[in-house]
Amino acid sequence: MAEATFRIWRGTVEGGDYEDYQTDVTEGMVVLDAVHQVQAESANDLACRWNCKAGKCGSCSAEVNGQPKLMCMMRLEDIDLTKPVTIEPMKAFPVIRDLVCDVSWNFEVKKRIKKFKPRKPDADDGTWRMSQDDVDRVQEFRKCIECFLCQDVCHVLRDHHMHEEFIGPRFLVYNAALEMHPLDEEDRLSDLKEDHGIGLCNITKCCTKVCPEHITITDNAIIPMKERVVDEFYDPIKMLVKKLLGKK
Repeated sequence: MAEATFRIWRGTVEGGDYEDYQTDVTEGMVVLDAVHQVQAESANDLACRWNCKAGKCGSCSAEVNGQPKLMCMMRLEDIDLTKPVTIEPMKAFPVIRDLVCDVSWNFEVKKRIKKFKPRKPDADDGTWRMSQDDVDRVQEFRKCIECFLCQDVCHVLRDHHMHEEFIGPRFLVYNAALEMHPLDEEDRLSDLKEDHGIGLCNITKCCTKVCPEHITITDNAIIPMKERVVDEFYDPIKMLVKKLLGKK
């Protein structure tokens, strides 16, 4: 058993500051354990969102020593405890209190994305035919637990605060899951270009690096969606044909 210092941000949307708390840590503890221990011993009013403590609900997202993490999945043995461990709320969303952020913007964004629209069945018995490769392609995206760490680390949202112009990597993945589904026939490319701001992503891959579910966000979702938008709206042959036909 050893004592460690946790420097936790305390405050509301109106402002706040960091407070240091000392608590004993033991083998096998994660950051969330330490936060709960601080709550029990020193700060009963410390606000912290959590649920499953198994890395599957995405509730306990925060920044630990400046890195967006799930607190329930970050082991203290992987942190240098000779220095204070800084724990603060996500930077891309407004703070409600202490470590709890208002992530409701994400759910409003999801409402703006066109829903799944299945094509007509291929056979008279109401069944569809599809390639197994096409089915497997979108399974990776279904692992998302909506922790919004990818949204938090995205510089377009985190540093430039372009929440009105850009939907963020989480919802580019959601678009990809729908667009690549072998049964879907909805067209979302115009929305991606005009309303969802896919052109603002400069594929730094920071979202892929922080994903706790190890979804290959950039290479498997965002880049293919960018390619589809380019093919649809910037292909020189298509542009020439549209110009000759007088189409916009």
